[in-house]
Amino acid sequence: MAGTLDPLDRRLVSLLAEDGRLTAVELADRLGVSRPTVAGRLRSLLARGLVRVVGLVDAFRADGLTTALVGLTVEKHRLDEKVEQVAALPEVTWAAVVTGRYDIMAEVVTESGMTGLYDFLNVSLREVGGINSSEVFVVMKACGRWTLLPEAVRRSWRAAGEPRGPGEGDG
Repeated sequence: MAGTLDPLDRRLVSLLAEDGRLTAVELADRLGVSRPTVAGRLRSLLARGLVRVVGLVDAFRADGLTTALVGLTVEKHRLDEKVEQVAALPEVTWAAVVTGRYDIMAEVVTESGMTGLYDFLNVSLREVGGINSSEVFVVMKACGRWTLLPEAVRRSWRAAGEPRGPGEGDG
């Protein structure tokens, strides 16, 4: 089955979660299997979409990032559609259907503080539609939380590192 992880896969993923830079040789040594076995398992996990190779950031140590949790209530009978649409927004790192007061909780990361959160609520969510209400919880501090930057921030950071044209140097 596509989502099934056997004990070796689980051990492999656990090692990668601790240090994603481990080589296939190092992984094989720690797992007690051959390098080709590790390489095959990694290819399978990647192909099945069960793991991705990414860089994570500590959003509270990186200057200029604001993180918030957003609780949403949505129109009845549209929960699956809305959680997918919210998760696809470029400022969102994850979205989940939850129990309790809200239907959906999402983590939002912006580079522009309250202005970015305001734009998320009044532009991005408005485009999704079908949102009855929202409540924002600005995260003041988080411990042990590494974040996959949302697409909007990754795009901005990539653009900041692009080569400049003639006369656009730093000084």
